[in-house]
Amino acid sequence: MSNPHSAIRNPKSNITIGSRGSDLALWQANYAKARLEGEGYEVTIRIIKTQGDRIQHLSFDKMEGKGFFTKELEEALLAGEIDLAVHSYKDLPSEQPEGLAIAGISYREDPSDTLLVHPDAYDLLQPYGLKQGATVGTSSVRRKAQLRLLRPDVQIADLRGNVPTRIQKLRDGQYGAILLAQAGLNRIQADLRTLHIHTFDPTEFVPAPAQGVLAYQVRSSDTNALAAVGSISDSATAAVNHIEREALRLMEGGCQVPLGIFAREVEGRYHVWCSL
Repeated sequence: MSNPHSAIRNPKSNITIGSRGSDLALWQANYAKARLEGEGYEVTIRIIKTQGDRIQHLSFDKMEGKGFFTKELEEALLAGEIDLAVHSYKDLPSEQPEGLAIAGISYREDPSDTLLVHPDAYDLLQPYGLKQGATVGTSSVRRKAQLRLLRPDVQIADLRGNVPTRIQKLRDGQYGAILLAQAGLNRIQADLRTLHIHTFDPTEFVPAPAQGVLAYQVRSSDTNALAAVGSISDSATAAVNHIEREALRLMEGGCQVPLGIFAREVEGRYHVWCSL
């Protein structure tokens, strides 16, 4: 005798997630994978190298084009090689390529920026515990611009590599301090022992729009992937995320514009901070 429930249990199609190969990118892909598997989907992950991964000797402002960490993933989506690309939303340009859509987003991890200081560059009497004239590593034009306003005495040097690589460069003494997103540090549970840590208030050091949020990108015609992502999207984050991304679009911002936008809901009203 057949199972009376089998007729109403529609098997869900497999989902292939495209991801960069860094520790943080794989954490993000595996987070989405676990959420989708909880909804009954079978999920695999395919690693795709991007321009930002291949070119490590140039800072972002010296690289041509845009979407350094997203273009190859989007091309794989359009070609049907993957069904879902999981991005750090802050890395995405404000306009979507034709045929693609952001079908959902994750919860928001801590959006703050964090300064990690080498013990040799630590000075308790100086702002943020960073000694006068120290060298700070970052390749973000936004972080460079804001740091110059807050600490015009420091030297800024380009910093590339995944999160563990950047922290190791700091430990090796190549920099006095480095600036990173707190969300990434939290997600990979980075080892920060022996380093001094200053996490900025996001209303003082304004983060990138949607920093700490993951974006789930699919083909706009793929009804299976659209339904899958819809089942795991975080609606509570959507309003604040929309404000930040819409401000990014209105200002025609991208990775090469030193633009910070942070929105927060307080008692039913939205407060927005912007740094440009």
